Amino acid sequence: MAPHLTTHPDVALNLALAVIASSTAPVLLLGGDLTLIAASKSFCRAFQIDAASVSGRPLRELGAGEWDVPQLTALLKATASGYAEVADYELDLVRNGRGSRRLVLNAKKLDYGNEESVRLIVAVSDVTDARIAERLKDEMLKEKAILLQELQHRVANSLQIIASVLMQSARKVQSDETRTHLYDAHQRVMSVAALQHQLAASSVADVELRPYFIALCDSIGASMIRDHNQLSLDVSVDKSTTSADVSVSLGLIVTELVINALKHAFPADRGGKITVDYHSHGPNWTLSVTDNGVGMPSDAANAKPGLGTSIVQALTRQLHAVVKVADANPGTAVSIVHAQIAAVQTENAITAERAV
Repeated sequence: MAPHLTTHPDVALNLALAVIASSTAPVLLLGGDLTLIAASKSFCRAFQIDAASVSGRPLRELGAGEWDVPQLTALLKATASGYAEVADYELDLVRNGRGSRRLVLNAKKLDYGNEESVRLIVAVSDVTDARIAERLKDEMLKEKAILLQELQHRVANSLQIIASVLMQSARKVQSDETRTHLYDAHQRVMSVAALQHQLAASSVADVELRPYFIALCDSIGASMIRDHNQLSLDVSVDKSTTSADVSVSLGLIVTELVINALKHAFPADRGGKITVDYHSHGPNWTLSVTDNGVGMPSDAANAKPGLGTSIVQALTRQLHAVVKVADANPGTAVSIVHAQIAAVQTENAITAERAV
């Protein structure tokens, strides 16, 4: 067993005084009875203490008596006795004629191996400015949240006004083609409105797709499906979340594909079902809208794409995905596929072939 070494009190004191003198932080050296032995220059400068008057004074008499804090005295005495350590103790230093300061104190008993020469080293950090900055930051965040809430409220009102104007215009026009375009525009606005509502209800930047798609499809179904017993619109979505930008694109794609299915898949009041499905695995995801209607016409490949198809294709490109159309037997399945891993593997394979 190694022998327990002791340090001569004078050597230990000189060492401690050297540490205090060289310290650039506010530091105090106390005796076991909480009498001041030394204070660093930065401490004296920070708290307007005359350095020549420090040595030999009780801590409670330092300055104008602002350091006479009973709880701090009790903690330091317990530390000197070896029963405790002062760690991150926060203290409001109240000084007459000066602003109070929020301090963080840490105190430790110096072990010299000699219980008769107890020394405490106390480090003091002034965190007043940091606490003020934190409070200002919190106030700014609260103000930002209030402004954002007000903005969302105004956006929601504006979208509702636009949707109402489009619906009223659709009911007044005589042309069936114009009426159809106005109804489509109304649904596109409602798609964005549903996303805005979902964002307002969310506490994070990402959007949970399942409630968003459900609200979106409920809105479309309420305005375009006359008999819900005859024609249903179902949503099957996992717990995926995406950014607001991606959610807007996905919502608009769903709107276009569902409207297209409602307009073309079920002629002559034909009954059936439309299913909106979204599932993801890592960076890969698939969005599909499937119906069990009459299916694609035989000349679909030669048909000129309409506005809805152009919108879907443009949004799909923005998402770095591809459109796949298949026969659902019966009906049609349109899928938007984002296969990031597969795309990387394909690109690597092409690069390897070129190298050969």
